[in-house]
Amino acid sequence: MAAKWIETLTGSLEQKKEYRQYASRIDALPEPYAAAAKALQRYLTYYAGVTDGGTLLSMMGDHVELWERAAADGTTLHAIVGDNPVEFAEAFAQAYSGKQWIDKERERLVKAIQDAEGREQQ
Repeated sequence: MAAKWIETLTGSLEQKKEYRQYASRIDALPEPYAAAAKALQRYLTYYAGVTDGGTLLSMMGDHVELWERAAADGTTLHAIVGDNPVEFAEAFAQAYSGKQWIDKERERLVKAIQDAEGREQQ
């Protein structure tokens, strides 16, 4: 019963556990893959703005697997991210459509303009 109450406030405990497992897998990567994966993860956290836990975990899982495979195969960092790491990160994030924090602000803006137009016509 307490777990449901806590999850209502904080989100899914199972998803948090899964996220921590992904983070541990990143920490276990050999260098320079660990450093690159951590840098990309930080950027994705800010850029993607995903608020849906399932979408975030899907993205994180694919992100971890990408770097684990690269480390196992000895793929160079440049071969993965190319000449523009920002472009790579943003293209990677766009593959995961889910609810984003900006969606709420978009809805708020549309409603504010509609309300203002309604007052304008009075």
